[in-house]
Amino acid sequence: MILFPAIDLKDGQCVRLRHGDMATATIYNDDPAAQARAFEQQGFEWLHVVDLNGAFLGQSVNSAAVGAILKATKNPVQLGGGIRTLAQIEDWLDRGLARVILGTVAVRDPDLVKQACKAFPGKVAVGIDAKGGKVAVEGWAEASSLGVIELARKFEGAGVAAIIYTDIDRDGVLTGINWDATIDLADAVSIPVIASGGLASIADIVRMTMPDAQKLEGAISGRALYDGRIDPAEALAILQGRAETRP
Repeated sequence: MILFPAIDLKDGQCVRLRHGDMATATIYNDDPAAQARAFEQQGFEWLHVVDLNGAFLGQSVNSAAVGAILKATKNPVQLGGGIRTLAQIEDWLDRGLARVILGTVAVRDPDLVKQACKAFPGKVAVGIDAKGGKVAVEGWAEASSLGVIELARKFEGAGVAAIIYTDIDRDGVLTGINWDATIDLADAVSIPVIASGGLASIADIVRMTMPDAQKLEGAISGRALYDGRIDPAEALAILQGRAETRP
């Protein structure tokens, strides 16, 4: 079970949003590479990065910051936001990314996702961001008519490394992961699912260890880590079975 610390990039800075609204950005670090090093030193073994500007514009914007992150940490990095073509996927993987995350293009052009999975086995994840049970695209600015499970099932057997499922209504507001919807999704597909959006406290970490959540690959944490609501050492100890869990 992996806890992925998140670095969301806006204008080259490490920020957190509320409900995906760019106007609500809180700046936590103006040196994303230093933040990546700090997460590695705290014991995390993966890093989740999102180019927020790129997600809205449909092309990579914070490339320099991502490049600095890749140089700063030995941990594998997964990146989403504005990656829409095979050429962009190949370029990022060549630069050292462990995984690219495809969101909008998974809705607009699912065949491209399947091609990418075939060309780059184990290197392609799908980001499914939902509001009210429907998938949102273009940096969450537009709603689609697709249901979450309906979209996820399009990629069964395609070789998708993971599905990152975000409940937009909970993102950045510390109300707890939408465990019911996340576990329903994990039950509906064979692709590993990563929970995202709203992770708030050690209670969510403990929830990750419950039997019905064991099928998940892990969860992403942002604001709760930055605000000190979760102690990294305690969280990692719980997930690694080195600490008692409390109900």
